[in-house]
Amino acid sequence: MTIPREKLEDMYRKMALTRAFEETAMRLFSLGKVHGTAHFCIGEEATGTGVCAGIQPQDLIYATHRGHGQSISKGMNVDRMMAEFLGKATGVCKGKGGCMHIADVSAGNLGANGIVGGGIPIAVGAALGTVMQKIDRVVVCFFGDGASNEGTFHESINLASVWKLPIVFACVNNCYGMSMKVTASMNITDIALRASSYGIPGMTVDGNDVLAVYAAAQEAREHASRNGPVLLVLNTYRIMGHSKSDSGAYRTKEEVEEWKRKDPLKRFVSTLLQQGLFTEAEIAGIDAEAAAVIEHAVAYAESSPEPSLDTVEQDVYA
Repeated sequence: MTIPREKLEDMYRKMALTRAFEETAMRLFSLGKVHGTAHFCIGEEATGTGVCAGIQPQDLIYATHRGHGQSISKGMNVDRMMAEFLGKATGVCKGKGGCMHIADVSAGNLGANGIVGGGIPIAVGAALGTVMQKIDRVVVCFFGDGASNEGTFHESINLASVWKLPIVFACVNNCYGMSMKVTASMNITDIALRASSYGIPGMTVDGNDVLAVYAAAQEAREHASRNGPVLLVLNTYRIMGHSKSDSGAYRTKEEVEEWKRKDPLKRFVSTLLQQGLFTEAEIAGIDAEAAAVIEHAVAYAESSPEPSLDTVEQDVYA
């Protein structure tokens, strides 16, 4: 598969933007500028970028509570994402959603959900709506390995299979559901095996290889658009804890260091350099550009107003 240079550059740029966003967001959190908690996807950048690169502009995604990279890769405005992270009125959800509930339908992001597995049935509903409206569109639902043990996963994937809905179930297997290691919560080594129970294809891919994810996402998207659901499992690792309140006592430093050596950004850069597609100076330029974009986003967010008390009852329904 020959990938155009512009596509490769766009993929690396989005991965670099994601990493810069997360590292900056962590710093802002440590300075006390963020309300509540935060969940970062450092180490998982290839999953969101690879999948979003492999689908079409009209397609929709449903993100996870660890979904900054998924949102950036779908094309959301980084300034407004950072403003939302800081709870400002200029945020994509007017400062009312925070980092776990970032959404922007205009960019194809239906939102995220703080409930484990909570977004899966919503994404299936969006796929049903696509069929009813006769739209050429696929829905991608991101969720974690822990969510694949929830009843909503099984109920949703079964219904989607019966109705042959155009949806890709993208399981980001980062090895832990909070502090529970995946091998302690299920008696199989490959989550994609669960697809056979519902009569749909299951695909497993190295989630730290963005090119492998991209290829698998294209294949999954093609199948879903014509024949119904696909379960796509992306095996990766979260370098940070579950959230900022996680001390990480349940895993060893050696394990974390081993996965750091599999860093998806460094791996992609190595491939691009070895194949002579980019120079080190060009990569450094993209990194610098990403840092500047995030610096601008922080300035935008910090200079934005807090939500007015007059808006407290807006966008709320019962």
